[in-house]
This record gives sequence, structure tokens and C-alpha cells, in this order.
Amino acid sequence: MKLKYGEAEEAFRAELDAWLEANYPPESARHPEPRSSADLVPWVRQWQRTLFDAGWLVPGWPPELGGRNATPVQQMIYFEELSGRHITRSANPQGLGIIAPSIRDYGTPEQQEQFLLPTLRAEISWCLGMSEPNAGSDLAGLQTRAVLEGDEFVVNGQKIWTSGAHHADWCLCFVRTDPNVPKHKGISALIIDTTSPGVERRPFPDLLDRERTDFNEVFFTDVRVPRANLLGELHQGWPLTQGSLAHERSMLWIDYAYSMDRIVDTMRGLADHVATDGTRLGADVHFRDAIANAHVDAEALRCIGYRGFSKFSHGRAAPEHSLLKLFGSESIQRAILSVVDLLGPDALELGGDTLFHHGERPWGQQYLYSFAGTIPGGTSEIQRNIIAERVLGLPRR
Repeated sequence: MKLKYGEAEEAFRAELDAWLEANYPPESARHPEPRSSADLVPWVRQWQRTLFDAGWLVPGWPPELGGRNATPVQQMIYFEELSGRHITRSANPQGLGIIAPSIRDYGTPEQQEQFLLPTLRAEISWCLGMSEPNAGSDLAGLQTRAVLEGDEFVVNGQKIWTSGAHHADWCLCFVRTDPNVPKHKGISALIIDTTSPGVERRPFPDLLDRERTDFNEVFFTDVRVPRANLLGELHQGWPLTQGSLAHERSMLWIDYAYSMDRIVDTMRGLADHVATDGTRLGADVHFRDAIANAHVDAEALRCIGYRGFSKFSHGRAAPEHSLLKLFGSESIQRAILSVVDLLGPDALELGGDTLFHHGERPWGQQYLYSFAGTIPGGTSEIQRNIIAERVLGLPRR
């Protein structure tokens, strides 16, 4: 599907394309690779700062905050171009995409002065303390406690799957401050210095790369946090999870669409591969069906996404966005699994960079990695519940 924009929007695209061509670091400069999603190695800091200085970091924001007051359609073009080029804005996506908008929306002037610009300029990095051993997709079930004693909170509890915690300077941590109210109430958000006494960060290695350690267990034992580090109102942390976590979500589905495009292109490149039984893969009707199915899924994803975006840009409710994470993540997984099934043992060696921003991975590893899209941010099962209740209006059982 080819979506056409007006002349002004295409001029915006041309300006962005020219700037990316002139400024994106060459591959030789993009080393070493970040060891986690909060590891701001020098070239990563420089790239994010370059985007900020040029107004291309968060284009929908005002210039003083790294943007250019871009319209929703221009922001959509921005994400199209970055996704199509396999370019990331930041190695610390939780800091830029979730925590910075939260501080902008809910922070005090003092908090904004202390944290907002340093985050946007990649001077500090963040982790997000949400999931717990017994409260993953059910975030409202969190049990980490914070008790207010004078001008300080005393925090005790545990978080898990905390990306980049061992490299992060700060943690936006969701804690229970009132245990005597329904679970969606009585939650607060605290900004916690990760070097505070009582904070213990335990990284564990990635399944696919033993040298990369992103996920962490984080333990809080009598950690004292200044009351001034409360983000938003006391006991009113739940709206932060529903508001700021939705920033840019109406556009980020485009990553799924471009990942599907890369998968289809890489599948086509396998047509001349000779299987272990001596047959050419492109002659297999099941292989051709798999490519066709993946292509149709990619186009359907775009149709759903742009339809929802059109509603969103006109200020209308867009239930399509509730479908996109589920459909996008599972379409990618389904397409990769079809290739693994067809390649058999060769899937352990043949591959591409369809899901990775740098370097190729075998199809077998890509299939394992595809689960990352169906679990974080609400598992596929949780997404189905949300769609059933909020979109279809089905009763809870």
C-alpha cells in the first residue's frame, strides 16, 4: 500500500531524509554496541544529542525540548523514515519514550529542570520499575511498598525484568503507598537514584547473547527517597501508566510493518536456497504461500494502522490501536516460524537482520527473539482481554 501525503508533508520528509543522509553515523562509528538499553556508550550519547540539537529527537515537541512542533502527520512520516532505515533515536527507549514524557506531563518545575533536558540530551539514563515477580502484565497487582516518613519515602520490595537497571542512573519506580484501597488506587511513582543505599541490581544474560545483559532483578531494602522525588500526586500513579505510557503508541506500530517488510524481502532471498533434500526452496508451494501470507499480513497491518492514525489525528477514538500490538507481534512471529519450519536444521545458520538493528541472526534465533514482541507491555493474552472488554464490549467472566 502506498500512502500519499500533501506537498508540505513530503517536503518535511525530504528535509528529514537529507538530514539523516548527512548526519547518521557510518557503521564504522557505531561501536561499541550498547550492553543494555540504558548503556549510553559515547557514540550513542552523541547521536541522541545531535538529534536533539537539530530538532529531530522528538519532532512533535517544541524546539527547546528537541523538537520542531511537528504536526501528527509529520510525526508519522518521521517514524516511517526512521523505521524504514532501521534507525533508533535512542539506546535508552524507556528514558526517551516513557519517562521524559511523564516528567514533562506530571513533573514539578524543579523535577523538569533537574531531569528533563539531561534525559533528552542523553546525559543521564533510566530504567523503569514496573513488573514484579507476581505482577507482570497485571501491573496494578504490584506489592513494592513505600512508606512516607517525614520528608522521605522508605521503599521495600522487588522488581524484575527491569531493562538496563545496572547501567541506569535513575529509576522511575511504581510503588504502593496505600495498601488499603482497591489495587488500581494507592499507587505512586517515585524517581529513585539507582546508587542509593539499599538498591541492589542483579543483571542476568540475554538468551541469545551471553555478553549482553539487559534484564535485571532489582531489590529495594529500606531505600530512602526524598518526597521531592514523587512524580505526580501521592496515590495517583495509575494515571501515569495509562497516560504517559501511551505517548507515541499511536505511531510506533509502524516498526512492526517495516519489520514485516524486511522479513518478506529476506524470505524472497531464500528462494534459491537448496534444502537438505536437494530441492530448491522457491519451488516449494508452502514456501510461496508463506511469503504471500507474510506480505498480506504486512499490508493488513498498514491498513489497520493508518486507519487508526487517521482517526487519532482527527481527535477521534481509535480502537485499532488496541489491535496493532497483538496483530503486529504475532504476525512477525508467525512469519518467522514458517521459515524455520521450511528450513529445518538450516534455520540454525541462515538468517538476516530483520529484527535486529545491527548484525544478522539465524532464523532460529530470530524466532526465539520474536517472543520479545508478544510478552512485554502486556502479553498477547492480556491484549486479547483488553480487546474483548474495551473494544468488543464483552462481559468479564
